[in-house]
Amino acid sequence: MANLFCKQAQNYVETRPSYPDDLFRFIASKTPQHDLAWDVGTGSGQAAVSLARIYKRVVATDTSHEQLSFAPRLPNIEYRHTPLTLSPTDLHQHVAPPSTVDLVSVAQALHWFDLPTFYDGINSVLVKPGGVLAVWCYTEPQVDPAVDTVFWRLYTESGRFWAAARQMVDDEYRSLLFPYDPVDGEEGTGPFEFAAERAMDMGKYLTYIRSWSAYQTAKESGVELLTDGMLSDLEKAWGGDGKAVKVVRFPIFLRIGKVRS
Repeated sequence: MANLFCKQAQNYVETRPSYPDDLFRFIASKTPQHDLAWDVGTGSGQAAVSLARIYKRVVATDTSHEQLSFAPRLPNIEYRHTPLTLSPTDLHQHVAPPSTVDLVSVAQALHWFDLPTFYDGINSVLVKPGGVLAVWCYTEPQVDPAVDTVFWRLYTESGRFWAAARQMVDDEYRSLLFPYDPVDGEEGTGPFEFAAERAMDMGKYLTYIRSWSAYQTAKESGVELLTDGMLSDLEKAWGGDGKAVKVVRFPIFLRIGKVRS
């Protein structure tokens, strides 16, 4: 999975949305302590930086050296490169000892994981009782009806180049196997809905599309998704010769639960 994002790491960090403060306030309100958070699949650290404002210490891991090289350095974040799989011994030595982590977070990455193995690992490090797992994804960007109409044509055409796991994102994590109990004050584990926004001109919007794993896969197959015709249609829909700055909205869907004792 990491290889899908290595070649466009710069594009990824430049155009992916920053997550909203209300998302992290909600998550933090559900963890009894704020000592240690583990951000899995941290990428370029978008979530880790926000967690570091709340939790005393954050361990942020990823399988991509390239993504980690773009992550902001803060004194209470420890970035660590990890292999795709970690044995229990390696997990406890290099990430966290058993029953010490208040929160495990996964932003826009859980659908790439082997879930039974992943859940076994995090269950061993979460504090008991009350340790929390929070996972979220964001779905396709929303700009305005004209742009969105062209976008959905492009997204449909890109479908055969997405990995099968992408379906979980399209499903807003609703069908996700999530064997955790509701956190305090909630009747279920979600998804709870939030939104991120980012101001973009058309150039940034196209850079976002080029950061897709599906775009890279298509290119490697000799297919250019952003054809001249598609670019022309997007420019007409965008208006202002593509220089107009628009607010791009990314819907976010959060699943959150506490480990079973």
